[in-house]
Amino acid sequence: MTTGPAPFNAGEPVPLAPPGRDYVTMVEGTTFCICAASGDIEPGTPQGLFFRDSRIISRWQLRLDGLPAQGLSVANPDAYQARFVLRRAPAAGLADSTLLVVRRRVVGDGMKEIITLRNVGRETTVVKVELQIAADFADLFAVKEGRAGAGEGYSSSAPGTELIFSRSDGQRGIFIHATREPVSSPAGLLWEAIIGPREEWEAEIITQAVVTGRPVQPRFRGWGGRAAIGKSPWLTGVTSVKTHHAGLGQVLRQSLHDLDALRMESAADPRRVFMAAGAPWFMTLFGRDSLLTAWMLLPLDTGIALGTLHTLASLQGTQIDPQTEQEPGRILHESRLGPDSVSAIGGHNYYGTVDATPLFVALIAEAWRWGAPEAEIKELLPAMDKALSWMEQFGDRDGDGFLEYQRATDRGLANQGWKDSWDGVTDSSGRLADTPIALAEVQGYAYLAWLARAELAAHFGDTSTAERCTVKAAALRKRFADAFWLPEDGYVALALDGHKRPVDSLTSNAAQCLWSGILSDEHAARLIARLSASDMDSGFGLRTLSEEMGAYNPMSYHNGSVWPHDTAIAVAGLMRYAHVPGAVELAHRLAQGLLRAGLAFGARLPELFCGFPSDSFESPVPYPTSCSPQAWASAAPFMVLRAFLGLDPHVPQRTVKVTPHLPHEWGAVTLDRLTLGGNRVRITACAGQAQAVELPPGWVAES
Repeated sequence: MTTGPAPFNAGEPVPLAPPGRDYVTMVEGTTFCICAASGDIEPGTPQGLFFRDSRIISRWQLRLDGLPAQGLSVANPDAYQARFVLRRAPAAGLADSTLLVVRRRVVGDGMKEIITLRNVGRETTVVKVELQIAADFADLFAVKEGRAGAGEGYSSSAPGTELIFSRSDGQRGIFIHATREPVSSPAGLLWEAIIGPREEWEAEIITQAVVTGRPVQPRFRGWGGRAAIGKSPWLTGVTSVKTHHAGLGQVLRQSLHDLDALRMESAADPRRVFMAAGAPWFMTLFGRDSLLTAWMLLPLDTGIALGTLHTLASLQGTQIDPQTEQEPGRILHESRLGPDSVSAIGGHNYYGTVDATPLFVALIAEAWRWGAPEAEIKELLPAMDKALSWMEQFGDRDGDGFLEYQRATDRGLANQGWKDSWDGVTDSSGRLADTPIALAEVQGYAYLAWLARAELAAHFGDTSTAERCTVKAAALRKRFADAFWLPEDGYVALALDGHKRPVDSLTSNAAQCLWSGILSDEHAARLIARLSASDMDSGFGLRTLSEEMGAYNPMSYHNGSVWPHDTAIAVAGLMRYAHVPGAVELAHRLAQGLLRAGLAFGARLPELFCGFPSDSFESPVPYPTSCSPQAWASAAPFMVLRAFLGLDPHVPQRTVKVTPHLPHEWGAVTLDRLTLGGNRVRITACAGQAQAVELPPGWVAES
């Protein structure tokens, strides 16, 4: 019996390196490199140099006299560069080596590597330097799920210094140029190096991508030789955050550098910048991920939000297409550029998500409050209204006032909220929920969306639309309380299933309902008490699923793991209800646990980690296929910081609200160069006090 193609993105990612072996990820825009800690890209693994969702290098191995070099150290200070320090294997009978090997690598629409050999011995040494290279041009989905075959690459060699590899259909290719006049062959590049005592030998290799026959100019941020990469213009222009808490400062700095590497330009308008979801497998525009990341980064740069919104608006659904799940007004789930995207997801854009559309609407108003130019907001209003029409006509499948999802074909994502694994929605016994499914947090996003449209309509003098949307929001809030609240359990149901029965598991989705404000104070108080228990608070952050639920597994993707962005949203929700007993205390505890986790991971918060309790393990246990760096994980500390500052500007009204509840251990925190509507603002706060709020003339600070 034959079966149809596998559901889109259904396979578990394969390990990036053999068990017990470390790997390094470098990323810049649509380019990323995964390699071993030696710098080698090992064949037969998911490692490689990837460009626009295609693996353009599948083998890149350095050999000295036919042997691999021995690793000493690796440094990955910025997400887009790395330095590997190695040595040639000692000669037979000797304990030490006299040849130091340094590999410096940077990625950016291509890759540059500089190999430096330093002879620290007292005699001249001769070494055969070989770089073994192969290209399979496999689609990212095939690599991610371990389905990449032998590949379609072939090579032709120019005399001396160049290699050319090309996919058989001409869609992808690479051009490799090297200095020091190597001998090239289909297997790679070969040099004979003669190095005097205390002298160095150096070769530079540049890999240039070719797409449909056209070379792509690499961009390496001015990197060359031993020179360190300086700050990018984005890093020097965003809000400066200063703190005396060393750990917090370390995590914020690492997050900022990782976010810089994840920035991508819109293909339609390079001036528009958004955040890719994460490395290695999601270096592309994701509706939900890019929107939430942009929201979290509003205190740093409102331009990310505008770039995300305009890019998504340009790709908004216009027709009904079951294969891609496109519907009029719907905001996409993800965009892909790989050569096999059409067969993998039905097209280059896939729309199977229920939450990106209401988040898109809500972010437009939030960006407006943070000072986005009014002309740009007006430009987005038609897309905003199309999105609301989708929510009413397609998102609400049965007319009950809730947003539900059910995939259009057997290829689509079975679950279309943020917990989109096949088993991401279960009841307290562990049983999978039947579709169509209405998720709790998605109703909160819809509530925000209706309020957002109402506020903008009122501002622009559209009284009837403002009134209609206000009524819609109020009705949804009441309907939600009636249908989702579980009075005997004291928490919000994860969802309503296809029979309108509550899916009664306790999850972090309930905490996200605090962030949207859809809960009454009475329900929030009971929920906060329930979330404070040890079955939800791991000590390193909020678990996605309670230990007491049937499907709980601390090593699962969505059923007991900890996701930093999810905990950050929970913290922001708790601070929204800071007046409710226990809210601030739980928020502080979750944030401190998350900070400890970040420091345990070298200051870089990963996509997720296992949900084992902190009293069982001193450091959080990594999830084996977690993305790192990952956009909303890197943005999470800034959302937490904003929540504890109680920072809510309203640029059109020229007001800035600051109501601090900072943990005492953090000491003073200062935001400098905070840009609101073209004005520079400086804020310093400590614990529960705003020590200084420097505003332009005519502005008002509220508390």
